Amino acid sequence: MTNIQQKSTLTRLVQLLFNRKHLLVLSLLGAIIQVALTVYIPVLIGNAINQVIAEGQVNFDNLKPILLRMGIVILLNAFIQWLNPLLYNKMTFETVQGLRQDVLNKLHSVPLNYIDQHSTGDLVSRISTDAEQLSDGINMIFNQFLVGILTIVVTVITMGKLDLVMMFLVVCLTPLSLLVARFIANRSYKYFRYQTLTRGVQSQIVEESIQQGELVRLFNTHEKTTEDFVKANNEYMENSQKAIFYSSITAPTTRFINAMIYAVITFFGAVRILRGTFSVGELTTFLNYANQYTKPFNDISNVLSELQSALACAERLFDVIDQVDEVETGHAKLNDSTIQGKVNFNKVAFSYVEHQPLIEDLTLSVKPGMRVAIVGPTGAGKSTLINLLMRFYDLNSGQILLDDQPTTDFTRESVRAQFGMVLQETWLKSGTIHDNIAYGYPNATRELVIEAAKAAHADHFIRQLPNGYDTLVTDGGDSLAQGQRQLLSIARIFVKVPHMLILDEATSSIDTRTEILIQEAFNSLMEGRTSFVIAHRLSTIQTADLILVMNQGKIIEQGNHHNLMQMKGFYYQMQQTRQSVD
Repeated sequence: MTNIQQKSTLTRLVQLLFNRKHLLVLSLLGAIIQVALTVYIPVLIGNAINQVIAEGQVNFDNLKPILLRMGIVILLNAFIQWLNPLLYNKMTFETVQGLRQDVLNKLHSVPLNYIDQHSTGDLVSRISTDAEQLSDGINMIFNQFLVGILTIVVTVITMGKLDLVMMFLVVCLTPLSLLVARFIANRSYKYFRYQTLTRGVQSQIVEESIQQGELVRLFNTHEKTTEDFVKANNEYMENSQKAIFYSSITAPTTRFINAMIYAVITFFGAVRILRGTFSVGELTTFLNYANQYTKPFNDISNVLSELQSALACAERLFDVIDQVDEVETGHAKLNDSTIQGKVNFNKVAFSYVEHQPLIEDLTLSVKPGMRVAIVGPTGAGKSTLINLLMRFYDLNSGQILLDDQPTTDFTRESVRAQFGMVLQETWLKSGTIHDNIAYGYPNATRELVIEAAKAAHADHFIRQLPNGYDTLVTDGGDSLAQGQRQLLSIARIFVKVPHMLILDEATSSIDTRTEILIQEAFNSLMEGRTSFVIAHRLSTIQTADLILVMNQGKIIEQGNHHNLMQMKGFYYQMQQTRQSVD
């Protein structure tokens, strides 16, 4: 990230903080009061010392009010220092909470190709780890950077009022530590950025290896998975070590420089005391100020190191937020009561990757109520056809018409609401069995959910669970068998019967007996409804009104089972191969 990008990211963070003006004002006011009290204490200490070392006696009359004032200032300062972090934390966590929510909302609105291009582990790392690290960085800005800057300014003004010569001595020497810190911070930034990138890769490998643990064991890929993790872990370790090394040498280097400055100021102050132009109390005050003046530089140097890491994390979060939303081409909504189910593909062209066409010049007409089976080898474009129909991806050219109206004239939400979809890969959310069946229809009654489960032949096994429909499902339903998870996914479609159906190997993980029962339910459900079925089993394909044979993104054959078998073309060869395998 260039300096311009860093400044842009920092500016955006400041703008986010300004969205909480009341907290920001209170934080600034609290920081000013804290600094003013902190700077005032050395003045009182110097005055007290001058009363103690006066010639011949201790001036108790003048010392008592000074000590009383010191006590009040110290107590008040302690209260302010307790209150300020509460304000800083509240503002920081609310800001990062909003930023994290914006990132998650954006992930729900970006085109699906952005999700496809980024690993789940990397996106999860941005929302969790990067957001947390950014929160730590912002907290340091207020706890150390802001207070440090104010301390420097107020201390310089106060020293100038006390003694200009000593002030110039302190001011001229102390910035040396900041220059050294900035030199080191510039070199540590790139390693902090590499650290966040490799952490995302590491999170991806860990997530995949845990979620797909059975697959790893099945194919005995422990060693390969371990090697990949070791490589990513080593890269993360190396980048982390370099980043931490550069950031860790900042504090000791600046402390050494500050100690040398402290010694020089003490020497010059002692010389002036011997000459009678300076008092011991004033030297004590200036030594306290030298320490107060140099300490913020140490804090600022630490913040500069952490700020590099925080900016790198913020950049990754803003990268998601800056993505272009999925463009809504239409604003009309489909009228559920008038949907017939006629679907036309008119010279459709589509590709996932530019200059690598998948579907070209696809034309297809499906009449209302037709049952369409889509077959073909892996990668032929079967699922892509469904994705385009559901408007998960936009066409490169051509049109898809629903009841002779381009689907782009309607909102995506209203188009997708017309379809019920069951995929081969099941997905369950964390919640109860009831919640999972009613997913998308949270107001569904228990009676409606039970009827849907019975239609999907899932009611029997659900009632055998410890809490029936209130049984909690966690970890994507790992506690359930694959077939049971698929039955729950099928039950969703029966909660609110749609106008059109899409079934993508919907019964692939179900036993033969249950599949026959489910198929009977589907046959009843598909009666009079336009249905698209991706299937490999002959029993499912034979009953279709229209079979589309796809290969390399094109429909190479179409017709019913009897006609296609008589053609003895690609479809015939597929069926012969399956029968020989069976």
